[in-house]
Amino acid sequence: MRVPLIPRLALLVLATTAFYTYVGQMVPQKEVHPPVEIVLKKDMDTAEMVKVGREIMDGKGLCFTCHTIGKKGALRFPDLENVDARAKTRIPGLDDIGYFAQSMYEPDHFIVQGFNPGMPVINKPPIGLTDEEILTVIAYLQSLGGSPTVTMETKHQYNKGGGS
Repeated sequence: MRVPLIPRLALLVLATTAFYTYVGQMVPQKEVHPPVEIVLKKDMDTAEMVKVGREIMDGKGLCFTCHTIGKKGALRFPDLENVDARAKTRIPGLDDIGYFAQSMYEPDHFIVQGFNPGMPVINKPPIGLTDEEILTVIAYLQSLGGSPTVTMETKHQYNKGGGS
């Protein structure tokens, strides 16, 4: 007995759909949400800035897409564990605040040996962090291997000192 063409095609389509449905369910699903809007207060203390800086790096800043802490995962850009200790001596004449600011406002100015350029300028789209948000990120980075000294009024070569 010979099965007609239409039922054979229908069976092939059904089997193919079932197979891809099964394979699709095996792929882990990750729910992605837009970044939560973080309200920055002008009178935040350094401890609050560190907390907010971490939240910005996790969310709006997208920093952990490429950076790691403790070399866990893919190492596309430098690991941030103890980064403040390295930042204080990385470029002669720049303290840790100046180095972090330069790394975010002009990421291609200094490339860590062994890594390729590619970090976006984070104060411009698509990331678009404000000067105040960048100060909180600097506070968090200082907490990785050092003691945060930055405040919301800290001045560096790229901002006018806190306020926009």
